[in-house]
Amino acid sequence: MYNLYRDASFVTRSVPLSYKTNPGDTPCDKRSVPREDIHLTNYRFTFSYDGTRYHGWESKTNADTVEGRIEAVLSKMVDGDNGKTADVCRENMSADIRDTKTPAKVDIHGAGRTDAGVHARAMVASGRLNTNRTPDEIKDYLNRYLPADICALDVTVAGDRFHARLNATGKIYEYTLYVGLEKPVFDRNYVWCVPQGSVLDVDAMKKAASYLVGKHDFRSFCGNNKMKKSTVRTIYDVEIVKEGDYVRMRFHGNGFLQNMVRILTGTLVEIGYGHMDAEHMPEIIAGMDRQLAGPTAPPHGLCLLKVEYD
Repeated sequence: MYNLYRDASFVTRSVPLSYKTNPGDTPCDKRSVPREDIHLTNYRFTFSYDGTRYHGWESKTNADTVEGRIEAVLSKMVDGDNGKTADVCRENMSADIRDTKTPAKVDIHGAGRTDAGVHARAMVASGRLNTNRTPDEIKDYLNRYLPADICALDVTVAGDRFHARLNATGKIYEYTLYVGLEKPVFDRNYVWCVPQGSVLDVDAMKKAASYLVGKHDFRSFCGNNKMKKSTVRTIYDVEIVKEGDYVRMRFHGNGFLQNMVRILTGTLVEIGYGHMDAEHMPEIIAGMDRQLAGPTAPPHGLCLLKVEYD
């Protein structure tokens, strides 16, 4: 397996992990690859996307994902740059990209794994490319061939040791509720519509949220009951603001467990309804039992706003 933390000179002597092989391919002999033919540079990408029609961020076999779309476009670009295939028209490119059963040759790493239906304003990713294009040219290529619901906001050359997930120090998510009487026709894919006429006690939700701040074991709010790794995380702040018919909850922490923000949201909404007491939040945390927390909020109201780095 390719190690991001090996000396940079190593990548000129072997075939990198970022170049996957197709099923049935004969393993490449490292010695057969001329040193001058491999010029890998580590890049940092920032993407925004509407996750409505995707099965999450992370590449999956036989599933349309955000990462899979991006890797497919970058693979076409790198192949063209190295004379393996000619650049193709947008129509053919789109058809090829939709065939996600074929593994991409370029492998990128996202800062997180947003669930199916979750959105992002600034997802950070990293990956190594064999190309002579400038970062601006890579960005232009991505935006030319990516679908309209995925946008490359920024592409820069990163340090050789930079890894989007391993180097992240914090994330900010926002969950949006709609509490109005009329259907939010144009926002329906980006908000959770609570029952019409429902009244949420925002003050009670704020009080409950205050207990979440700090370093705790958040196992009660983890969607993976078989989680083996540590479920201890630190939440720096939870901000809840009502703006007209919308209630926005912003969670800032050093990291979040699977479905954690959505379960926190579902629990706070139950408290807002009066189905649970705000004062019970410390007991829910201490119990480390998923059954003590509220339901998992729908994915479409959640958006990753920012990934932080030192």
